[in-house]
Amino acid sequence: MRKSLNPNTDTIAAISTPIGEGGIGIVRLSGPEAKAIAERLFPRRLSHRRLVYGHIIDTSGEVVDEVLVAYMAAPHTYTHEDMVEINAHGGPLPLQRILELVLRGGARLAQPGEFTLRAFLNGRIDLAQAEAVLDVIRAKTAASLRLALQGLGGRLSKPVKTLNAELTSVLAYLTATIDFPEDEVPPQDIGPTLRRAQAAIDQLIATADSGMVYRQGVRTAIVGRPNVGKSSLLNCLLRENRAIVTPIPGTTRDTLEEIVNLKGVPFILVDTAGIAVSKDLVEHLGVERSHRAIEQADLLLWVVDASEQLTAQDEEIKAFIGDKTTLVVANKADLPRHASLTHLAWPQVSTSALTGQGIPDLERAMVSTVLAGKIITSDAPLVSNPRHKDALERGAKHLTATLASYEANLPADFITIDLTAAINALGEITGETVAEGLLEAIFSQFCVGK
Repeated sequence: MRKSLNPNTDTIAAISTPIGEGGIGIVRLSGPEAKAIAERLFPRRLSHRRLVYGHIIDTSGEVVDEVLVAYMAAPHTYTHEDMVEINAHGGPLPLQRILELVLRGGARLAQPGEFTLRAFLNGRIDLAQAEAVLDVIRAKTAASLRLALQGLGGRLSKPVKTLNAELTSVLAYLTATIDFPEDEVPPQDIGPTLRRAQAAIDQLIATADSGMVYRQGVRTAIVGRPNVGKSSLLNCLLRENRAIVTPIPGTTRDTLEEIVNLKGVPFILVDTAGIAVSKDLVEHLGVERSHRAIEQADLLLWVVDASEQLTAQDEEIKAFIGDKTTLVVANKADLPRHASLTHLAWPQVSTSALTGQGIPDLERAMVSTVLAGKIITSDAPLVSNPRHKDALERGAKHLTATLASYEANLPADFITIDLTAAINALGEITGETVAEGLLEAIFSQFCVGK
């Protein structure tokens, strides 16, 4: 269980580089004793923002590793606390030995995300920026990385804080009218401010669906009956032979996932087993997983064999798809066409996974479908986090109620109820009004050492 979220006075430490072998590994310390603990293991004097060469020595005088050590004094650090980073050789053994010595020297092991949590608690970054740190780490495409870096730089935080400041000013005015006689508080028309704030929130909410596509990716299931070319289509989209392809129906018996970058949008492609009735236990389990993949998908690529008429199996798949967002992929366009697909309501793209015909058209259709034809290229604030979208929607709802109460000339104390709720909702985005339990949930997603 995480300790109290009040600013800590202890010193934390962790390995901040991935597990495994590498050229360099880093043991990071943060807290008031970071410098003292490091200097007990590293018999060289550390200076602010100086990289010092030397060796880590254990209590018996044995050399543990040859290292470079950087000391950074508060408040000019990631956490706004004294920090030390020990750059050692990137093997698991030397890093673990150094960490053990650091912990023995008085530090405690950091919890997941605790360095970033301290940066938030100490006021270096707000909560939206802290979440953007995780988005930077998890970015799957250049576009999602760019959006994460914008969030880290405060691209969303700044307008939200501006809105909250304006609404707080309105709340202060309303509170004054309640607390003081009318002749002491000059009248104000708060309607224009409320309407501007509502329009600004609505504009942010309008970006959310596209923003979350870039951040989270689009889970895309490639479905169809056996031997229509699903795995071949996956290989075409990936530009590599990732899935096994044979003329034998039922080659794919399990789901296979890969990520492809299309116009900056990460698509998580899920190749599924052909959906058909089978007495083979393994094939039956594969079909069950295909059904689950359809249920969990954001987008379906329903692959049909355009060289044949639709079969009863195709019709069963059509019924199972239901109202899922779907693109019909009329595959095997290199063969004479016999399938009649005019009765299908979904958009259709003709392809040949054998020759590559129509693959660029399919890629454009996939991107257009999930972004409604809009590619995000501007530097305007973009909402890409479901938590932020939820907070904005709640803020907008309360602001609508606030405006309705004001226009109905209801008493000021009645108007302040929804206005306060709107301010609190917006404050959840930047962390000004966030509950401790939510912080626990957010920072538990981070790796230890970040």
